[in-house]
Amino acid sequence: MSTLTYPEVGATRLGPLPDGYNHLHHRAAIGRGRAAFEAAGAAVTEWRMHRTAGAGVRASAPRAAAGGKVEVSAGIGRLRIGAPCEIVWTAYESDRTGFAYGTLARHPECGEESFVVELADDETVWFTVTAFSRPACWYARLAGPLVPLAQHWYARRLGKVLRRIVSTA
Repeated sequence: MSTLTYPEVGATRLGPLPDGYNHLHHRAAIGRGRAAFEAAGAAVTEWRMHRTAGAGVRASAPRAAAGGKVEVSAGIGRLRIGAPCEIVWTAYESDRTGFAYGTLARHPECGEESFVVELADDETVWFTVTAFSRPACWYARLAGPLVPLAQHWYARRLGKVLRRIVSTA
């Protein structure tokens, strides 16, 4: 029995994103070639991208796997907010690597977010964040329109972090 807090499980993989949520779609070129793709895929699925971006990560496994649990947190000390999630799908394909996690109880939002790296035919490596979410607690509702702005900022930050990881690999 799933303890996910929303019914549209997998919508970030198959689409379309469900109505009634804020939607996020951010895509960025982060490098070129197979080596860049492999480095980016490992950074995404082994939590290095999130950690390098400054998030705390506690995961049930060293690599994203369907059914695994992960808690991503941000903030300082008592102001640190944890966001418990479950991995709802993974992609470990020749030209596509990534995963999505869905929200569990105590997550400030309700919804799903995916992080995918793709190697295009022209050798460009693309990083895409796709999400749908809505507030699930009083402080997320109180933050109102600031939450989607923060989510967009974080997606852009992840792209920059991943570009830097790939450039040093």
